[in-house]
Amino acid sequence: MGKTVGQGFGELISKLTPTASQFSAATTHRREIERCLENRLGIYRLFETGSLKHGTGVRGCSDSDFMVSITGERPTSDTALARVKSALISRYPLSNIRVSRPAVVCKFLNGDVEITPAYIRSDGVSYWIPDPGGDWIVSAPGEHNKYVTEINTRLGIAGGAKHMARLLKGWKYFNDVPISSFYLEMRAAEYFATQSSVNWIYDLCFLFERLQGHGLAAMNDPKGVSGRIQPCSSSNSSSLSLGRVNTAAREARKALEAYKQDDQAAAFSSLNRVFGGKFPSRW
Repeated sequence: MGKTVGQGFGELISKLTPTASQFSAATTHRREIERCLENRLGIYRLFETGSLKHGTGVRGCSDSDFMVSITGERPTSDTALARVKSALISRYPLSNIRVSRPAVVCKFLNGDVEITPAYIRSDGVSYWIPDPGGDWIVSAPGEHNKYVTEINTRLGIAGGAKHMARLLKGWKYFNDVPISSFYLEMRAAEYFATQSSVNWIYDLCFLFERLQGHGLAAMNDPKGVSGRIQPCSSSNSSSLSLGRVNTAAREARKALEAYKQDDQAAAFSSLNRVFGGKFPSRW
């Protein structure tokens, strides 16, 4: 007897979960990076953010993300990024270091590390960080992580919000969708905020159809800190991403209807198309 659809989802989630070695870049370089930026720029602190730290990263795809809270007056975002890049080049002259808004990316042999310059705001919990499109935007990683974790630990959900975020990010990477991982994570949490249980094939279908239904609209920050959360960095990326969402919603619906008819083979086939050929084999 082949796998059930539920077992297929369980196997995929396991394969998407990062291994301990994926955290090595952050562990290896954090102290040196912090010392370098302290000496060159002056900082309040360097802290880890992003999906690896938060438990929604994807194996082999998610980078180690840090935010550096810098002292002094806030310059233009271009200047802040250039200063961080220059400081890191002085410490790692042989490494590939480049700006990829909102961060500076350091490509090391054991993985990429992203450093986002940040200036703390008067509320003490949010930061100004470079806007992918220029200038500055507000970010509150601590508050957003709390929001996702609160939903993820609710009775009946038992890890479902973070696992769904990981599934959506896997879909993104497998299909080269130019959409924000943060946006997908917040949409997954928003969806499970109204649920009392988890059923992967139903929830995946309903969530893609929800994304399709509102046309990948920007979402309100559920914590009320950073305004609107944008799905993509440009109109071209939005158009391409929405096309991929439409395809995923169509195939996820086919998978759900096949599942309801106990046609496991057809359900696996449609799910495989959702995940770009990476859904586990039934056999």
